Parts: sequence; C-alpha cells; structure tokens
Amino acid sequence: MRLTKPSLMASQRLSCDPRDLPQDAFQTMMIHDLAAPKGLDHFSLGELLTLPQNFGNIFLGETFSSYISVHNDSTQTCRDILVKVLKPLDVKTRFHSTEDDEVYLEAQIQNITPGPIFMERVMLEPCEQYTVKQLNIDNTSDSEQSMFGKANYMSPLDVQQYLYCLTPRSEVCANPRLLKGITNIGKLDIVWKKNMGEKGRLQTSALQRVAPGYGDVRVKVEQLPDAVPLETKFTIKVRLINCSERTMDLKLNLQNTMSLGLLWCGISGRELGQLGPNTSMVLDLNLITIRTGLLTISGLRLTDTFLKRTYEHDELAQIFVYHDCDSITANTA
Repeated sequence: MRLTKPSLMASQRLSCDPRDLPQDAFQTMMIHDLAAPKGLDHFSLGELLTLPQNFGNIFLGETFSSYISVHNDSTQTCRDILVKVLKPLDVKTRFHSTEDDEVYLEAQIQNITPGPIFMERVMLEPCEQYTVKQLNIDNTSDSEQSMFGKANYMSPLDVQQYLYCLTPRSEVCANPRLLKGITNIGKLDIVWKKNMGEKGRLQTSALQRVAPGYGDVRVKVEQLPDAVPLETKFTIKVRLINCSERTMDLKLNLQNTMSLGLLWCGISGRELGQLGPNTSMVLDLNLITIRTGLLTISGLRLTDTFLKRTYEHDELAQIFVYHDCDSITANTA
C-alpha cells in the first residue's frame, strides 16, 4: 500500500560564506548528494521518490488503488475488510435572500487534511429553476482570473470563502406559487489535487434553503430612481402579489410620517379590486421628498375587505435625496 503514496526525497541544505572555516566543504558535499536536485543548490526537495513508513490516510473523493494482502491469524472467519475513509474538506453554507428574489450562497471550505492541496475547481451546479453567477472572479482583467490567484493552494486548516448569486428564471418569477416552493438550490462540485498530483472530487448533497415567508400579500418594488433632488416628486413601481390560496379584495391606504422625510402623493383608501390567489398587479405610486439623506420608503397599508384584515408594509426600499445646487443657484439669482 505504501507504493501508492510516494513523496519527494528531501535533503538537508547547508550553506556558509566562502570566507568561513568550512569554505566550500558543504557545497561539495551537496553536489555528491543523490537527493540533491541538479541546478538548484539551495532547494531541499530532490528528484528521487521515497516511500513513507506507513500508508497514511484515505480521503473521501480521492481515487484509491492498492494491493492488499490479508493473513488471518485468528480462529474466526474473516468475511469483510473495512477501509476507514476520512473527510478531506469541511464545507459550511449560508443563504441570503433579497427582495429581487435573488439568492446569495456563501460557501466556506476548509482544508482538514494534514497536507496542502490545490483547489482546481469549486463550481455551483444550480437547480433548473435558477441561473448562477460566480462572484469570486476578478472581472477587471480579460482572463477572468480567480480572486485567489492562478495557484490556488490551501494549507492545512486554511479556509476559503466562495460567493455565488442565483437568479430565478423568467418563467419562475412569473409564477409566485412555484417560486415560493423552491427549496433545493443546487449542489457544489469541488475538485482538488494533492502535492503529488492525486486528484480528488466531491459533490455535496442538494443544498436546501428555508423558503422565504412573504405572508398573504407581498409588496415588491420593481422600479425606483437611485437618487432624487429635494422637494421633488418621483414615481415608484410596485407589484402586489397574492401569496395566499384565496381571493382578496384589496384597498390601498397610504400613511405619511413627517419624520421619515418622504410623503405619499395620491389618494389614500383607493379600492384596488379583487386579486386572485398567486396572481399579481402593478401600481405606480408617487412620493415627494422633504428632507435630504438616505431615506426609507414606508407607510403602505393593504386591507383585505373580505376578512377585514390589514397588512402593513414598511421599509420597502431606500432612496437618496440630495440638494439640487442648480435650482438653488437659479432661485437666488
């Protein structure tokens, strides 16, 4: 079994100044050392292979080939041979959902083998309802090099963090019931190599996330400006989604709070009509800015007249309000 786990023979490299007492004795000794590499005077690893004292460990995902000879010295019949397999990597995942229905997957991978490994590939294979974008790529260069560099080595107990953005496909976004029921995100495919080129590959089981709970009615902001001047009216586009299994008769109420710096402009108490289960409608709503800074849009209330139940929706989005210097100059001129 030791034949399958060779390593490069190391030699002790000694050097000194030619003016010291040994002069070139160390250099001459290293030239005649069989383990010394040719042309690399101060490099400790040589060109010869050496066998370890014991076989070592077998890790999950690596190709294992060996000839095993078993001699039973006991009086009992030996029917099975058990090979202990260790886990080479520790993988931890976390999910972060956004209001745009995107899912960010954070994967932390730790090398728990006793030696260094080269990470050849860490890829997320998404489920059919999502597309994926890897965020560990340096997009500033044409080659799209990994953020970990060309030689992605991990020493023992090193941890690397990978980030992926999953976006639902258009046909999934159009079906709130289908989108709400997706919990299987995909699986990670990890390929690595060890110091002698031994290749290993692991695939995680299906990564499961907790489906976001939107309640009976979901309000999704689909369009709004990034920044708006002070004392200016602007429009946002929101989508109302009935996430329940019953029909609702909705009424829109807009609550203004001066301290928030934003005021709704429009008719409060407007009847929106009936909204069937797992269907949606789009509204254009207007607001006016009365204070500068990064402000939060809040105060939208929806009442289901069938059940006399009111749904409060605050912190829908944020918008930056700034002073318009051109208008101030025009007013003072």
